[in-house]
Amino acid sequence: MTMTQTLARAASAPIRKPRPTLSWRYRGEVAVRAFAAVVIGYAVAYASTAFLTLVLPLGRNDRVVTASLLCFFVWCGVAMYAFAARTPWRACWAPALWAIALYGIAALFPELGARP
Repeated sequence: MTMTQTLARAASAPIRKPRPTLSWRYRGEVAVRAFAAVVIGYAVAYASTAFLTLVLPLGRNDRVVTASLLCFFVWCGVAMYAFAARTPWRACWAPALWAIALYGIAALFPELGARP
């Protein structure tokens, strides 16, 4: 192959469009959603574990193990919700309210878990 053939082949290669730059607003929204998925998701999982430990109709050891295993599904659900919510604001406050409600019930009614 000669030099002109190499240059002609390089010149005929398709030109890629440059990627659009991501705005700081978009990056901030993704950061808030990631925060909601990780931190607030952990809070909801913890609160659901406390709540389920009190209300599941099992023995004490079985309630704790079952609630602990179910909290991983809760955490995954909150993480999916965080990225599916319409706004980053909703991705934060809706799970936070659930965490407050579940933990509040667990804290106010500890006698629910007093059974053997």
